[in-house]
Amino acid sequence: MEDKTSRAEFTVRTDLALEERERRPDDGEKISGVTLREWQGRNGRIRLTEVKILDGRGERAMGKPRGTYLTLEADQLAGKDEDYHREVSAELAGQLRERISDMLGTEQNNLMRVNILVVGLGNVQVTADALGPKTVGQLQVTRHLDGRYGNQFCCESVPRISALSPGVMAQTGMETAEILRGVIRETAPDLLIVIDALAARSIRRLGTTIQLTDTGIHPGSGVGNHRHSLTKESLGIPVLAIGVPTVVGAAAIVHDTVDALAEALCADTKLRKMGQYVRAMKEADRYELIRELLEPEFGSFYVTPPNIDELIGYLSFTISEGIHGAVFGSREI
Repeated sequence: MEDKTSRAEFTVRTDLALEERERRPDDGEKISGVTLREWQGRNGRIRLTEVKILDGRGERAMGKPRGTYLTLEADQLAGKDEDYHREVSAELAGQLRERISDMLGTEQNNLMRVNILVVGLGNVQVTADALGPKTVGQLQVTRHLDGRYGNQFCCESVPRISALSPGVMAQTGMETAEILRGVIRETAPDLLIVIDALAARSIRRLGTTIQLTDTGIHPGSGVGNHRHSLTKESLGIPVLAIGVPTVVGAAAIVHDTVDALAEALCADTKLRKMGQYVRAMKEADRYELIRELLEPEFGSFYVTPPNIDELIGYLSFTISEGIHGAVFGSREI
């Protein structure tokens, strides 16, 4: 976990650009170098937020590289409602198709000749980190079909999709970037789609938020493991990242709980002064106090939902169907 120990550089760890934007004071002024757009998706049950970081000013303000960060918030995504998951997959497919088209400079209805490599990051043996491998396991891959599927020629009329789960360094002894550079050199894909589990600041976003970004990804950064980045600059091809938060730092949970506690204390006439004192503390001071109390006992640890096995199953299917809808459309092979 990459928490800053300096109070001047205080931050609560999150991989979501949306949460970075939300924690800025809402004073009605725009953040220099950052644009924000919000709208409702299908049937008004999916909320979309697009954060664009335009320049160095935006990078410094947000602590993230310039690019586009699109967030789909679907409150019921953690449930078993198949119809709702289909809605999310359809919305995801449309957004993916638009971004693939923009990144490759081609028309959305002309993706039939595109060559895409899909990579599922993470450790399949650790459930909260298994989103990438589980999603890749449900994909239809077509690159190996060599022009024919059954009795029909297919690869001239559908995208060439290949997929890989490179595991983690402890399993392979190799950096993910090292593996991918070799695969990309041999298979020459036009685009890399990377799927990974993320860390969130708010527990309510676990399993209910999907982030798409054209900035690439940093494997392991959600829990403070910063190594070789997967970006267009490092790999030589455009990288579209799909991420879902599956863990949240314990200190962040306590931090939000203290906010609720302060509100409750302020509502009680006998405890109002105590509540006002807690509320008046600077956010950095409050968070640092929580860390000082928690970490000697528990260290920097993360929390994941109790139904994480079931949740990863839902999410991996929904994302795989979104990718299918984006690249194959209504075609079946």
